Amino acid sequence: MRVVRSLAIVSLLAISGGAFGADKVCKLDIAGSDAKQFDKKEISVAADCTSVAVTLTHSGKLPAQAMGHNWVLSKTADMQGVVNDGMGAPFAANHIKAGDPRVIAHTKIVGGGQSDTVTFATSALKQGEAYSFFCTFPGHSALMKGVFKFG
Repeated sequence: MRVVRSLAIVSLLAISGGAFGADKVCKLDIAGSDAKQFDKKEISVAADCTSVAVTLTHSGKLPAQAMGHNWVLSKTADMQGVVNDGMGAPFAANHIKAGDPRVIAHTKIVGGGQSDTVTFATSALKQGEAYSFFCTFPGHSALMKGVFKFG
């Protein structure tokens, strides 16, 4: 009877995300301001994170149509192409080209006082690869960018 109970407890732990095979969601916060600045220039995520949840908060007061910000992640080598294609994409598409495979993750565009969270699996990332985060609202990426480190 004890063996059966022990197996049942172990099974419940595994199913509920206990010590066996648990996912590790690493949560990050970043803010963008009316001065076209992120409050961080670098973000690091440990290699044992299985997914990342990034919450972007717009700390300013201006509306999204005037001074909106998003948080976009791509390989550093792909950043400028994503930014250029985002300028031609509509506001309703968050200034992200539809189906762009270079975009690893992105939030929606937020205005003053708003926030949005994006969660993505770290299986899309490789240790040692150079990644950047940035805002694709037209004209913002020159100032609103930073380094994303994984591993």
